[in-house]
Amino acid sequence: MIKWIIILLIVAAIAGLLGLNSLAGAAMTGAKILIGIVLVIFLLVVVGLVAIV
Repeated sequence: MIKWIIILLIVAAIAGLLGLNSLAGAAMTGAKILIGIVLVIFLLVVVGLVAIV
């Protein structure tokens, strides 16, 4: 999932440099959502509510 976040951030940066603001915004929104999901899963693992094997 971290790989997808990095890909979306790169796409957003390139689209922003090229002036494609709507594409950059969409990529950033996707990256933000994935970062939120990763943080929630990380916190659940730290607290011990979810055991990932």
